[in-house]
Amino acid sequence: MSQSQSLAPAIVFDRVSLDFDGKPLFQELSLRLAGGQTTCILGPSGCGKSTLLKLIASAKDSQHSPQFCGNIGFDPQLQGDRVVAWMGQNDLLLPWLPLLDNVLLGARLRRELSDALRHKALQLIREAGLTGYEQALPSALSGGMRQRGALLRTLMEQRPVLLMDEPFSALDALTRVRLQNLAARLTQGATVVLVTHDPLEALRLGHRIIVLAGSPVQVAAMLDLEGTPPRAPDDPTITGQYAGLLALLMNGETA
Repeated sequence: MSQSQSLAPAIVFDRVSLDFDGKPLFQELSLRLAGGQTTCILGPSGCGKSTLLKLIASAKDSQHSPQFCGNIGFDPQLQGDRVVAWMGQNDLLLPWLPLLDNVLLGARLRRELSDALRHKALQLIREAGLTGYEQALPSALSGGMRQRGALLRTLMEQRPVLLMDEPFSALDALTRVRLQNLAARLTQGATVVLVTHDPLEALRLGHRIIVLAGSPVQVAAMLDLEGTPPRAPDDPTITGQYAGLLALLMNGETA
């Protein structure tokens, strides 16, 4: 856990309302996402999961929008602009930079490159199964490989708040487990909000699972999980709650 992650704050939604295309997406939503833990967000497609992440990532700007009411903040408040790291559904790798330089992009832009950071990036590339592609351009990588590169770039930032939108969706089953384990290790102690469509992934990685449903969006269920992520597939938390969580999601799809 980095020093910045040890300061990981809670994320507080206070009576948040947001209109989208003239219709209320969120209405008086109040929610507290625990600091230093991983909260997994599940729910039907289009229910507002990705929007929730974007609101956190751009909390200061969002609150000046005429479509937005309420408040989103960190508790405790953190100073500076190096609080949140974001990984969206698109990898956004710079096409003219090789993989290694894309992973080190944040340090490059801040002019903080060092031998230690380069060594760490190379180590993560090895752990992600990308050895031999350090100098490959994104155009030479598969979709899953680019997604791994984007994940490593995000993890390199070691911010106290990490927002991830379907970060493992393009990966095969074995690579997904490997990268889930890597992400869980490197984000220990950070405040992580993970959007996923996979209930098994949420049960493996989350301290808490929040299920969104309805229109306007409401919290349909909230599950606090025992144990420490990442959980093994045969962990009692997974085997005991998978069927019930799947039923909740199916009810949300048909509501």
